[in-house]
Order: sequence, then C-alpha cells, then structure tokens
Amino acid sequence: MRRVYLDHNATTPLESRVFEAMKPYLMEAFGNASSPHHYGRVAKQALEESRIIIADLIGAKPEEIIFTSGGTEADNLALRGIAYRKRERKGHIITSSIEHDAILSTCNDLEKDGFTITYLPVDSQGRVDPDDARKSIRKDTILISVMYANNETGVIEPIAEISEVAREHGVPFHCDAIQAVGKIALDVRELSTDLLCLSSHKIYGPKGIGALVVRNGIELSPVLTGGHHERGLRAGTENIAAIVGFAHALKIAIEEMDSYQIRVSALRNKLESDLLNGIDQVEIHSAKAKRLPHTTSISFASVEAESILLHLDLKGIAASSGSACTTGEPEPSHVLSAMGISPELAQGSVRISLGRENTEEEVDYTVKVLKDTMNHLRRISSQWNTLKAL
Repeated sequence: MRRVYLDHNATTPLESRVFEAMKPYLMEAFGNASSPHHYGRVAKQALEESRIIIADLIGAKPEEIIFTSGGTEADNLALRGIAYRKRERKGHIITSSIEHDAILSTCNDLEKDGFTITYLPVDSQGRVDPDDARKSIRKDTILISVMYANNETGVIEPIAEISEVAREHGVPFHCDAIQAVGKIALDVRELSTDLLCLSSHKIYGPKGIGALVVRNGIELSPVLTGGHHERGLRAGTENIAAIVGFAHALKIAIEEMDSYQIRVSALRNKLESDLLNGIDQVEIHSAKAKRLPHTTSISFASVEAESILLHLDLKGIAASSGSACTTGEPEPSHVLSAMGISPELAQGSVRISLGRENTEEEVDYTVKVLKDTMNHLRRISSQWNTLKAL
C-alpha cells in the first residue's frame, strides 16, 4: 500500500544526515560527559560544541542553553522553575487559552498548588491580543507564557509585542517555540524572550531531546534533582548522540529554511484550494492569519474527524485531528473552541502538516481520497442529509 505522511507537527522522520552525525556517539564515542577520562572528555566536547551551534543559530549564548528530554520537560522547567522560585508568594501567571497541554496541564497543577492563572482569549483567527496581556498584569504576576506558533492551526502569535508588554512591567516572558523553530525565523534577542522552549523531533532530529533557553539573569528552581548537570537546572546524564543530532538537525533546518518555506507553502496552498473547490461545506481555520507555511486545520461539516482519519489511514494517509498529545480525547479541540468554532464543526476538524518529502502527487492523491471519503461518509450521515434537505 502506498504511504503518505502528513502529520509532521506530531513528529518527523530522522534525517539521514542527522543520523550520520549521531552514529559516532552511539558507538565508539559513548562516554559520559561528566567523566574525567578520555571518553568523558570526547563526550563533553561534543556536548559543548552542540550547545554553541544551537545558541549561534537562535541568537542565544551557549550558557543559556539547557538540554532537556524534550519540549514537554522544557515547558515544565520554565513554568515550574519560575513558580517554585516564587513558591512563598503563590503568584499570578498569564498564558493563552490555546497553548499545548504541556503548558495548560502544568498551569492546572500550579493552580491546585495555590497559584493564580489567567488564560488569555484569542480572536476568531486564533490570535492573542497583546493588549489583553497588558490588561491582565497584576502586582503579583510572576510569568507570561504564550506560544510562538500553534501546533493545531499553525497561527503565528505576536510574540515580540507580547514580550514588550512583559518587559514594560518587569515580568519574565516564556515562549513555547517548539512548532516554530526551523520553520520560521527565530532569534531570542529580537523576540526578547526570557525563556524559550525547543524540541528536536519536529525538525527531523531525534526524539527525546529538547532545550530550554534561559536568558542570563533569570533564576529558576530545578524540577529534576540529583546532579550538577546543565547549570544545576536539569540533573541527569546528557544524551550526547541526541544532542549532536539536535544541533545538526537545527543547522540543516535553518540553512534550508527559505527553500522549505517556498516548497511546503505551495503544497499547502494547493491542498487548501483543491479541497475548497472540490468538496462542499469545507472550512479552513485561521486562513486570514499569519501561519506556519506547512500547517492547515480543516473542518468538514457533518462528519466526525475520527471517521475521516480512519478512512485516510485505510488508504495509507497519515493525518491528525489536532495535537498528537491529545488524540483520543472525546472533547473538541480546545484551540478551535477558544476561536469560537462550534463543537459540531470542530468535531470534523483534521490537521494536515506537510514536510520536506511530500510531493504534489501526494497532495493530489490526498485530495482525491478526501473527496471519496466525504462522498461516502456524508451519504450515510443523517446530519448531512438533514442539512441538505433544509
């Protein structure tokens, strides 16, 4: 069966050039970077060289890069690290209503621990208004956290403007940039972030490695304890092979970003146009907003996403109904709900996220399969037949 992978926001395949860079550190150069002997020194050198590479690529300083097991841990370290540092104050945190569950679930835990959380609304396109952040700041606000680009819709948030609001009030600003890095321009100095999260497996690097960028002067309490690793903020032996792969993947992504953007945005635009012209009652979410070039969120009226995805999978096409971390949840997407999308329409929402390897032929095949799927599912849908009869 032919296979078409259209779920690159969930994860990406490991790039062969990245694998080749990792191989020596999986085999002969296997040392622990904390060991004083030759094997440890080789690992330590690779660790610090990778830290320098990543820092240079995003406008940070090497000592500001803290390696973690991935984006979720990085988000947790940012939020809990600030909160635990201010534990006695039980302060106030501002975030948005469309964040990844790594943020929302952490905020929910912090609420139970006595912290107060404000969830900023978004407009119909999924954008946060920086003025809402400004109006929400209180004397006890200890952190503002807003993502750079949404993992479901691809909407790019006004991060520089929100970080300016935070600076005006002396509040640390955290940004989950996991979906944005390597796909759009990212410079921590230009964005003026105090804390910023990255992940490797969204950019053709290995899974299980990410980073938190901590601006010099920002104080955090560690979440994982047990060693002096990573400036004392993240105990545990560093995964050198994955860190090397992460640095290599980010270097490739940024060097090839321009051609990537042109190519995947053309495929995304063709996909959306063909679906709008070929299927009735289709809605492209956030079509008027500035979005990541490879991501589209599409709703098909009167059909449930679960059924759509099942039919796509039977034809060899991999897509998603939203975040991979919330797949299987019975409730409609919290992102689409925050945008004012009705539960009925949100239940029929599919996320397609394109990648480097996708072709125009694969887009044509996907459109054809979706047309056939809609014809079949709507033919047996009482909701669709009622809608047509009106």
